[in-house]
Amino acid sequence: MGTATLPYDQLAKKYTNSESQYIEVNGLTIHYRDEGSGPPLLLLHGVASSLHTWDAWTNQLKNKYRVIRIDMPGFGLTGPDSVSDAQTPEYMNRVINGLVDQLGIQRFFLVGSSLGGYFAWNYAAAYPERLYKMALLSPVGYPQDMPFWLGFASFPGLHWITPTMMPRFLVHWTAESAYADEDKLDESVKQRYFDFTQRRGNRESYVQHFLQFRELAHGEDKPQKVKDVLTPTLLMWGAQDDWIPLDVMREFYRDLSYSDYIVYEGVGHLPMEELPLQTARDVDHFFMDELRKVDNHPQETAIKYYDKDLISTQASSN
Repeated sequence: MGTATLPYDQLAKKYTNSESQYIEVNGLTIHYRDEGSGPPLLLLHGVASSLHTWDAWTNQLKNKYRVIRIDMPGFGLTGPDSVSDAQTPEYMNRVINGLVDQLGIQRFFLVGSSLGGYFAWNYAAAYPERLYKMALLSPVGYPQDMPFWLGFASFPGLHWITPTMMPRFLVHWTAESAYADEDKLDESVKQRYFDFTQRRGNRESYVQHFLQFRELAHGEDKPQKVKDVLTPTLLMWGAQDDWIPLDVMREFYRDLSYSDYIVYEGVGHLPMEELPLQTARDVDHFFMDELRKVDNHPQETAIKYYDKDLISTQASSN
């Protein structure tokens, strides 16, 4: 019934490998992996997920990029922070800056999926000078209908129960609902989702983020900060996404001044897992190509950095 708490050492033994590292950022110990070489690329996962969602992308991209992915605060092996504002974009801005500063990174590419996409575009609005380009996979931000399980777990009254009990069958059903093709969801991945609900503090963190999602989804005001984002952005969306519908993508595309989009037929909420090779190629092409849609972009100098003839010399000087 999902009421147990698994020892941290047991989870760490199962879900770390030789690439796993730990870093303390603002007093919180974060589990992360730092692989490959080239321009830095930071990957932020979605709600109730972990850095493992990027396994296939990392394998595809680490020969061109320095791929950095984290278990975000409140999820995976990192677990929750005790500060009062741990669900806010301002908090995640501090985490991201603390992480990249300690890793010696001045500017980087940023990718966010779902909740990670929400934090990514908020970061871009606050710190455009630190980013080259950004990709958002079904990000949160605009009013919409709540996905069933997130709505159920955060429903008034029930949200007092779900931090103590997240049954296996509901966790598995929720994971399945994020896929258009359930055959692509391995049993080991479903087990991982369930295991991480049993890390101490994670269930409480999940519900707090579900409540945050509910507030965003039911809000009447559209996010004005999106219009402040100048970072060239690629929107990547599954046509069969039952969590964040295509109508939300259209609103992002309308409000992001320098954006393009790709819609993947037959794909759900997690394009990087359902269609990893194609989506990794698409994001690489977008990052390494000049932004073709505008002639005079405020970050034009930075974009030209990624002319393929200059990549090796510029990367070494950075």
